[in-house]
Amino acid sequence: MNTTRRQVMVGRFASRVAVGIVAWLVAVQPSVLAQGGSGSQHWVGTWASAMVARPPDAEPPRGQTELLNVSDQTLRQIIHTSIGGERVRVLLSNVFGTEPLAIGAATIALRDTEGAIIADSALVLTFSGRPTTSIPSGAALLSDPVDLAVPVLADLVVDMYLPGDTSMAPLTIHNGANQTNYVSSFGNHAGVTDLPVMTTMPSWLFLARVEVLAPREVGAVVTLGDSITDGTRSTPDTNNRWPDHLARRFAAENIRMGVLNLGIAGNRVLSEGNGVNALARFDRDVLAQPGVTHVVVLEGINDIRRATPPPMAEEIIAGHLQLIRRAHAQGLTIYGATLTPFEASVWTPENEAKRQEVNAWIRDSGMYDAVIEFDEATRDPSHPTQLLLNYDSSDNIHPSDEGYEAMANAIDLTLFQTAAVQSALASR
Repeated sequence: MNTTRRQVMVGRFASRVAVGIVAWLVAVQPSVLAQGGSGSQHWVGTWASAMVARPPDAEPPRGQTELLNVSDQTLRQIIHTSIGGERVRVLLSNVFGTEPLAIGAATIALRDTEGAIIADSALVLTFSGRPTTSIPSGAALLSDPVDLAVPVLADLVVDMYLPGDTSMAPLTIHNGANQTNYVSSFGNHAGVTDLPVMTTMPSWLFLARVEVLAPREVGAVVTLGDSITDGTRSTPDTNNRWPDHLARRFAAENIRMGVLNLGIAGNRVLSEGNGVNALARFDRDVLAQPGVTHVVVLEGINDIRRATPPPMAEEIIAGHLQLIRRAHAQGLTIYGATLTPFEASVWTPENEAKRQEVNAWIRDSGMYDAVIEFDEATRDPSHPTQLLLNYDSSDNIHPSDEGYEAMANAIDLTLFQTAAVQSALASR
């Protein structure tokens, strides 16, 4: 593909472009991600986030008067680990950018409180041995490993000094992080104990994944979904998304498995909502994750509620079948989660019939390797088309913190025990 054509492709925001980007990543990323492990250890994601494109002319988020942009400033971003390790590396992404992204400095550290790091814990991140780099448009760069004792279920801080101006190009971003992140005053403040904060942001910018070096028997589960997986309307800064609760259950039972939340609010199986559809992003957001052995799919409610024209239930089911076949082709175990109730939230009897039909197929078809009953875990037994009152965040579709915890508690942990993980790893 010549340079002019490539620039045209990455400059558009349509599913054709997204599929092209994914194809590029599939061709390039797996060989990059395989580097650095040994015979008894390999790299496994401890945290990940699904990236979307934010065009320069996008509408400001609700409650904000203007878009956040960065120029000669340092981003301080907080991530919450699932598994721990003694070595760590970071994946930065400019996959939706149309211009190179200059990185003037980057560090990783242990978090203290709010925007501060534990003194002397910051380590410089290099990229192919260099402390500065430029991420090409449409690309992602993996840092060199550093020795850092990463705890289980802990907060890490990734600093990035961006010497350029982000206002003129599309940003690679995860909106609605439910995590307060920080933007400094002008200058390079990467790794300082107390960041001079100019403003905060509820998003992750250019930060796609954090990995640890783990024993060969350790795997990872990718939770692929929409806003309910993303944790929309959970309490900010408390890690109350259902994948967070699952990670806590794993830790309590000494199940060493990374939990990678690849939810995107508004996402759909078949068409463009917020971010590219699940079929288009499956290779980048699932198959390219290091150490992945399992996938949990909770997708389809936005196809039912918001897609125009609305797909038939059998079309949504056909999309799920594609996800299953692509996972199995790579030796992954894939579980289907039933769609949760949403009466009173863009609800019609016709939409409810589609939800029931999709759920019946997930339960009864035998195509998924197992079924996770999120519908039964969250519905009101006396009114099963609605969320249980205590599990409703008050918008009739997104669970409360208690509802997200109930979802995680409904998962049979034996689905992720060592024997199952070893079988999945051996088949890859």
